[in-house]
Amino acid sequence: MQNQFKTVALLAALSGLLIAISYWVIGGTTGLMIGIGLAAFTNLLSWYQSDKIALAVYRAQPVTAREAPGLYRMVQRLSTRANIPMPGVYIVPGQTANAFATGRDPEHAAVAVTEGILNILPEDELEAVIAHELTHIINRDTLTQAVAATIAGAISFLAQMVSYSLWFGGGSRNDDRGGNPLGVLLTVILAPVAATIIQLAISRTREFSADAGSAKLTGNPRALARALQRLEAASRQLPLDANPAFEPLLIVNPISGQFLGNLFSSHPATEARVQALLKLEQQLSTTTH
Repeated sequence: MQNQFKTVALLAALSGLLIAISYWVIGGTTGLMIGIGLAAFTNLLSWYQSDKIALAVYRAQPVTAREAPGLYRMVQRLSTRANIPMPGVYIVPGQTANAFATGRDPEHAAVAVTEGILNILPEDELEAVIAHELTHIINRDTLTQAVAATIAGAISFLAQMVSYSLWFGGGSRNDDRGGNPLGVLLTVILAPVAATIIQLAISRTREFSADAGSAKLTGNPRALARALQRLEAASRQLPLDANPAFEPLLIVNPISGQFLGNLFSSHPATEARVQALLKLEQQLSTTTH
C-alpha cells in the first residue's frame, strides 16, 4: 500500500510539473490542454512501456540460458526462492560495473547487469546483487523508478526544446496568448536539474529495503556489503554514462563527476548501506543461534 501511494503521489507531482511547464511556455487554455494531454499520454506510455524504455536507454540486450548459462541459472534460482516469476535477463554492453531491475510488476519485469559487473564480482557477490534487484521487483520499486524516470525524461526534453527555441527561434512573444516569459525562463533553468528532482522525490529508503531483502534471500549480508564497496570503487574509476533521470534504477550511483549529481545523490551513502548490512548480519547470526 505504501509503495502504491508513493507511486500515485509521485506521478501526480510530476504530471503537475509537466502541465505547468506547458502552460508557462505556450500560455492560456491551449497550453493547459496540451499539458494535460501530454501528461496523460506520458503516464500511459510510461506505465506500460517503462521497462522497454529503461532497457533501451542502457542498450540492454536480452540473453538466453544458452548465451549466459551461469547468470540465467542464478536469476532463475533466486526467483524460485523468492516465489516470483522468472524475469527477463539482460546484459548491458560495456566495462562499467552496475545493475538494475525494471518492470511494472513481477509478471512484467527484467533484470539487467553490465558486462563489467560480470567481470569483477565473484559469484556470491553477484548473487547478492541479483537478489537486491529481485527485491526491487517484489516491492514494486521498479514501477516507481521507471515511471518517474520516463516522465522526468519528458520534462527534460520539453525544457530542452524551449531552450533551443530561445537560441535559434527568437523569443519575442507580443500577443496575449504567448507563454509567460518568466515561466519560459524557469523552464530553461530547471532543465539541468529536472532529473535531480526526480531522484530526490524517490525515497532513498527503498535501497535499504532492497539491501535487507537481498540479505534475507541469500542469507549472506556481507556478500552484498563487499559488492557495494567494489562497485563504488569501480564506478569511480570508470563512471557509467547514465541518463540522470534513470540513475535511480541502478544499484550504485554511477558517479558521473557532476557537482549536482554528487550533491543530490539518488542513493544513500555506500558506507551507510554497508553498516546497515553488517548490523543485519549480526541480527541474523543471533536469531540462528
